[in-house]
Amino acid sequence: MQRMILKNKKLITLISGVLVAAAYVSHYLLHQEPAAEILMLAASVIGVLPIALQAFQALRVKVVSIDVLVTIAVIGAFIIGNYEESAVVTFLFLFGDYLELRTLNKTRSAIRELTEMAPESALKLMEDGSYREVEIDEVDIGDSLRVLTGAKVPVDGRVLSGEGHVNEASITGEAVPVHKTEGAQVYAGTILDNGTLHIVADRVGEDTTFGRIIELVEEAQDAKSEAERFIDRFSRWYTPAVLALAFIVWLITRNVELAITILVLGCPGALVIGVPVSNVAGIGNGARHGVLLKGSEVIHDFSRVDTMVFDKTGTLTIGRPKVAQVRYYHDNHDETRALVHSVESQSDHPLARAITEHLAGTTAHEVEQTDVVKGGGIVARVKGLRVAVGNLALMRQEGLDISESALRDIAAMEQEGHSIVMAAADGELRAVVGIRDQLRPGVQDDLQRLKRMGVRHLVLLSGDNQGTVDLVARELGLTEAHGHMLPEDKAAYIKDLQQQGRVVAFVGDGVNDSPSLALAQIGIAMGSGTDVAIETSDVVLMNSDFGRLPHALGLAKATARNMTQNILIAIGVVLVLLFSLFFSSWMNMSIGMLVHEASILVVILNGMRLLRYRLRG
Repeated sequence: MQRMILKNKKLITLISGVLVAAAYVSHYLLHQEPAAEILMLAASVIGVLPIALQAFQALRVKVVSIDVLVTIAVIGAFIIGNYEESAVVTFLFLFGDYLELRTLNKTRSAIRELTEMAPESALKLMEDGSYREVEIDEVDIGDSLRVLTGAKVPVDGRVLSGEGHVNEASITGEAVPVHKTEGAQVYAGTILDNGTLHIVADRVGEDTTFGRIIELVEEAQDAKSEAERFIDRFSRWYTPAVLALAFIVWLITRNVELAITILVLGCPGALVIGVPVSNVAGIGNGARHGVLLKGSEVIHDFSRVDTMVFDKTGTLTIGRPKVAQVRYYHDNHDETRALVHSVESQSDHPLARAITEHLAGTTAHEVEQTDVVKGGGIVARVKGLRVAVGNLALMRQEGLDISESALRDIAAMEQEGHSIVMAAADGELRAVVGIRDQLRPGVQDDLQRLKRMGVRHLVLLSGDNQGTVDLVARELGLTEAHGHMLPEDKAAYIKDLQQQGRVVAFVGDGVNDSPSLALAQIGIAMGSGTDVAIETSDVVLMNSDFGRLPHALGLAKATARNMTQNILIAIGVVLVLLFSLFFSSWMNMSIGMLVHEASILVVILNGMRLLRYRLRG
């Protein structure tokens, strides 16, 4: 029976609310006093059941919670025949409890999502020289493995032979595949886009980088789940104090009605509803402005953030490489564009896609004898010309004599963080293309707003090279910037910041960001990021609109202030009521009830102001 009642708390809350509403309709509109009283009585009895059970469970472990005070207050209201107060208090308490708890377990599915993305099998070299597919648990350190095109790398290891492009977005967050040759490091969970690799296992199972990502998320979530809400901490003192006061008054006066009146007046109706109503109003405002805030604890921590750490790709940048610069070294630009477009349309490499998108609408010619040079680019025949499109190594392989001016252009583009693609025809350099991920529009202004709102430290952590990271940091005016960061490096850096006493928020969008999202006091995910990042985070910016971040922070600060105001109002009203009960002749049950209900209305109206909140400036 107990389990059934607690399991159906939401239904009980709904029924209690409907009965209370029906009672008010009967009283004020239909003028049916007996019906109203019966409905209030029914609401009280139904509503107090889960509260009384929670109070009993708390007392069994020697904890005097607010549930205990509410239960005694409701029983007291029964004794003096005030069913309206008992019904309203129980409904508000249940409703507030529902609002507070409904988001606590949302991140648990993140572990399942991460586990499902982990490699499950591997092609292992057997004693007879053949490769056989085995379960990932059967792979040991030192085993030789083969990775084919499109397969997940099963372990952390080194390339023994072969070459190919590996998509490491699940580890570094960077969209551009990384060329791997003999001796290169590879990571479990990454995907081989093309080529074949023979690797030796260095770390397997939970010891791999991907396995450690899962472990970091679990540890961070466990640490967060132990945080206590302010109301629970306050109730440890408030509830026993009110109970003791009522008991002492009864001992001295032997006035049961006075003692019950103290319990009823001291019942934290406004206190119970004050924080949830601010929380709900703040979350409602955020939802209308594209911001998902996952609970009041999140809002409290978010309002105190003084350091924001950002991933780069998909967060500060759009996450899709685009052509930024083009230098031509041949007079016929149209012909050069046509040749490049014709060749690059044969590839699905991210840099090739960026070029074909840039040259959309350009005439394309028939391509013959296409040869994909792994780690270099493409060589093909177009209109009788031998056309090569790729990196500097390919151009030198083709025997190009590159001028000093072209080398200076390449060096300048690389300093600006561009990936370089060169195009040549019959041994003559035609063009140099600089490609880079573009900064989100307006991101610099948004970061300045964050600074004005009290975020003193803006830090960039990225898996990209340090030159590109430094360039982005200079352009955006960031405080610090660190490149070549793996997920475990980011998590360790965030721990260091926290040990320095900083309140850290991490903003990211990928699976690789999930440990940092979970470890930081506040994890902020871009809405178009992975499900894991969104589930692990505390705040989600819907539609990946970075411009919503300043509004989210401002809203959190306003909501936290509003919660504090409501707590002070609720406690202040209770103290005034109790003081007036003892030291004035005008205070009685009826006036106390009126003030008590008015305080509930005040905190609700105060909380509802947040629905109109807008960021200024």
